Formats: sequence, structure tokens, C-alpha cells
Amino acid sequence: MAALRTINLILAFIATTAPLAHVLELPSKLTLDGPLWLAVQQHLYRGWGAVFGSVEIAALASTGVVLAVTWPTGARRAYFLAFACYAAMIAVFFLFNAPVNGALDGWTAATLPTNWSTYRLRWEIGHAFAAVLAVIAFVALMRQWEREPTK
Repeated sequence: MAALRTINLILAFIATTAPLAHVLELPSKLTLDGPLWLAVQQHLYRGWGAVFGSVEIAALASTGVVLAVTWPTGARRAYFLAFACYAAMIAVFFLFNAPVNGALDGWTAATLPTNWSTYRLRWEIGHAFAAVLAVIAFVALMRQWEREPTK
């Protein structure tokens, strides 16, 4: 059980890093003009979805396993909270970020729509929501880690 909890906590930490990085860069990205913002989105973040999306799914899955294993012991509140946060993170991605990613895949600096800043704001808000959810999940798992004896 200790190994499973350790893996879960490592995945939780990694799942927190990308959304927090997006929040930290948000003030600077909001100052970019349309063509530069588009270039950043299309080049800097290429391939991130496969890596960090997999980590978020792995964090959800490992939290679900820990929740199932610890359910009979009554130590379910923190694990359920973390599980719900990871599920919500994935939902936020599909509601906010995926539509923006899909839209801007076909854009060029010449075809950038006049309302591109609306897409930027939606993308940033999605990552800000994800960051809050990831931090809540990580803190819940850390607090539970402190409560449970290592076996």
C-alpha cells in the first residue's frame, strides 16, 4: 500500500506542475499580440497534451485505486476529493481547452480571427481552473499521507 500511495503522490505532484506553470505565465501571455500568441500556442505547447494529459489520467486512475483499496478503512474523504478534482480537471480540459486547441490548429497569423483574444481568455481560464483543482487534489493527498501510517 505504501508504494501505491507514493506513486499516487508523485503523479499528483506532476499533474499539478503544468497547470501551475500556465497560471504563472498567464500575466505575460496576456500581453502578447495575436500572431505571437498563436505562434506560442502552436509551437511551444506542441506535444504537451499527450504527456500531461496522460499524467492527469494516471493521477485520476491511481487515486481511484487508492480510494477503492482504502474505502473499507474509512479513509475515503481525502481520496474522494482528489478523485473528484482530477475528474473535474479532465472535464475542464474538454469544456475549455480542447475546443480552443482544435480551433487554433488551423489558424495562421494571416487567418487569425478578430475575436482571437476570446479564445486566449477561454484557454487561460481553463488552465487556471485546472490549477486550482490540481492544488486541491495534491493538498488533500498530502494531508492524507500525513494522517496514515506508512506500511
